[in-house]
Amino acid sequence: MEQLYFHSVTLDRDKCRGCTNCIKHCPTEAIRVRNGKAVIIKERCIDCGECIRICPYHAKKAVTDPFDSIWAYEYKIALPAPSLYGQFGPSYTRERILKGLLGLGFDHIFEVARAAEIVTMATQKYLSNPDLKKPLISSACPAVVRLIQVRFPSLIDRLIKIKSPMEVAAVLAKNEAMKKGIPAEKIGAFFISPCAAKVTSVKAPYENSRSDVDGVLAIKDIYVPLLEQMKKQKNNRDIGLDLSGSVGVSWAGSGGESSALIEGRYIAVHGIGNVNAILEQTVKEGFEDIDFIEALACPEGCLGGPLVAENPFVAKANLRNEAAKAPAGIRQAPLGDDQQYIWESTVEYRPILKLDDDMLKALEKMQKIDELSGILPGLDCGACGAPSCRALAEDIVMGNAILTDCIVKLREKVDELESE
Repeated sequence: MEQLYFHSVTLDRDKCRGCTNCIKHCPTEAIRVRNGKAVIIKERCIDCGECIRICPYHAKKAVTDPFDSIWAYEYKIALPAPSLYGQFGPSYTRERILKGLLGLGFDHIFEVARAAEIVTMATQKYLSNPDLKKPLISSACPAVVRLIQVRFPSLIDRLIKIKSPMEVAAVLAKNEAMKKGIPAEKIGAFFISPCAAKVTSVKAPYENSRSDVDGVLAIKDIYVPLLEQMKKQKNNRDIGLDLSGSVGVSWAGSGGESSALIEGRYIAVHGIGNVNAILEQTVKEGFEDIDFIEALACPEGCLGGPLVAENPFVAKANLRNEAAKAPAGIRQAPLGDDQQYIWESTVEYRPILKLDDDMLKALEKMQKIDELSGILPGLDCGACGAPSCRALAEDIVMGNAILTDCIVKLREKVDELESE
């Protein structure tokens, strides 16, 4: 039985003004405007958060866990994404930020940057397999994985089937806690996230049957409390919380993952529109001389996620400063059993347009869509509430729109009635 797919990205109908900004930017045409309000088509949505970023009325939002949810666990572990370090200026060092998290109520900190170093080592081994067809594609960005599922199914086999740093960090952190004698049921691991797609990957994981992360907190939600906590700090003594090297810290920005691989040719692409273009070219076998593609849905990578607090370009400068102060290279201990980092589940094609269960009827509907696409003006203006004329044709055939939703066709109809 297929798992009910959870979506972090949601719509606040009261704030929606029915503008067409979101439909023009959605990479999978998952949004329509109907009856003056946006509608998110769940089967198409990949939770990239692009609509959150560009909505001028803040009608799109991401569902994350409230901070109070950490108190449901006796032993609370914070899993800060490396992008958290870019949210604060140079006076707020990584050690200071991590101590601030302890001050907020966490019992232990496990840097996701440490797990990123492990994933880097695992990826280096993965890429050394000569039997794998290149280029291979990073699976660290869940929005990109979902995009490949719905738009580029032929690239699914190119995905590197290594668990994300978030999931690796959760497992390792819990193992450390259990070695201290803390029962597993009393341990809660909370990822501090820059993006909505990570929430979705925790609630509906593609790597495992269930995630080892117990909750996801938005960086923007804890930014002010964390800043206030750091301002209260009196003891600046280093207690050894910052255990990752420059490689793990750098994962937060575009190029951080791929530049750590040392060997081979790679592409680092960020921004969902650019990712779309690169994947389209990959499908056409345009990158035979490339070994690895690092694709991140957000501009400037995770530093530009929709749940961050700082401008991504300022955050990039902050992160560069922190990476320069970190020990060079990888500080994490060498890999143990490689198999523990491999996906336990499989990613499958999720078609976003199923016309009909009956093949003959589906072909008839496809023919009708082609006919309507030829009749429509091809302006892709969005005034009909669909992102393109082709999308409107699909909506008409599926019974979700009518031909006169097109303003050009409506005018033609009015002209016909007036001439009679």
